[in-house]
Amino acid sequence: MIENGAGRAFGDTPLAHWQEPANLHYSFQHVAEFVPTTTISRGTGPVAELAWAPAAVSEILVPRLPNAPLEAARPTVAEVMAKTETDGWLVLHRGLLVAEEYRGETTAESLHLLMSVTKSLVATVAGSLIGAGLLDPDHEVTAYVPALATSGYAGATVRHLLDMRSGIGFSEDYLDPEAEIRLLDEAIGWAPRRHPEVAGSMYDFLAGLQQTRPHGGPFEYRSCEADVLGWVCESAGGVRMPDLMSQLLWSRIGAEHAANIALDSTGTGVFDGGASVALRDLARFGAMVLAEGTSLTGEQVVPASWIADTFDGGDDTQAAFVTSPTVTLMPGGRYRNQFWFPSADPDVALCLGIHGQLLYLNRRAQVAAAKLSSWPTPQDAEKFLSTFYAFDAIANELTA
Repeated sequence: MIENGAGRAFGDTPLAHWQEPANLHYSFQHVAEFVPTTTISRGTGPVAELAWAPAAVSEILVPRLPNAPLEAARPTVAEVMAKTETDGWLVLHRGLLVAEEYRGETTAESLHLLMSVTKSLVATVAGSLIGAGLLDPDHEVTAYVPALATSGYAGATVRHLLDMRSGIGFSEDYLDPEAEIRLLDEAIGWAPRRHPEVAGSMYDFLAGLQQTRPHGGPFEYRSCEADVLGWVCESAGGVRMPDLMSQLLWSRIGAEHAANIALDSTGTGVFDGGASVALRDLARFGAMVLAEGTSLTGEQVVPASWIADTFDGGDDTQAAFVTSPTVTLMPGGRYRNQFWFPSADPDVALCLGIHGQLLYLNRRAQVAAAKLSSWPTPQDAEKFLSTFYAFDAIANELTA
């Protein structure tokens, strides 16, 4: 019997239980107890200090959800955070820390699993490689990873990966135990093996995926795209992703703490959702994006042109989103460079991860707001929209 620090028992097979709803608050902050991880170093550079400038944002009223009755009272920001299994949340405005709160055992030093917010970090590494001339988004994936020549990714470009527009067949249905996303969990060692035929490593699993429609079609959210993108980055950069993320990103944003990333059995990083970081460092990453790629310490982390491309999108980015089979809850939105744009507003971007991980970026208001959570279910429309509306309300109030 294995007991965690909070007294919760995971039994003799913790791998089978770490992602169960009752365990998430603990396991998301102690990933290394359940799966292999390695450090993403912050390097030796200066820490970007966050000056404290408190603002009374907790009592700001949040708009009602679309399906809420008209007579229902509007919740406050504090009420939204209390009702959405929040582990920690904070708001930066023009680089100043205006609000910060932690719940339960979570602290400012806690490393918390980001789930798919990791995708945005990996894509930013790709942006740095593109800026350095080591990666071309218009080149085919197989130019960097020949091992995928016999897979469904033959003919797909790096741009297709960045915008999730390849023609690969891959189900992201988290509640279906037979969906590819759950089979991938087995391949990378995040779940007990129930399907003997599933590959025993991430790269072998990706090499077995097949094409089901032409590349370059509608946007469809699939974690495998980020995993292949990470593979491409490793090939283009010449080093494994943990070192690449340290050299090109984490050592340059003024991070206070080292991060970590989960590994499969071969030492390959889980690029689609395996990074764990401290909340303030996630906000520092967001501030860098808002500052056109320049960190709070003044270092150019990624080219301003990459940030501009992310916010501006391509000519057909919105059309690809409109025709998407993915349920997005984002009418008029877009997806570009592994960032979400929830509406037609070109200045508001999101980095999202299941179970309630969210980084909100408002370029016009210069607000970076982050929330780390342990929702019991992977997706929850009410909790997501409540959080998004809360951060939007804060940005509007601070701008006013």
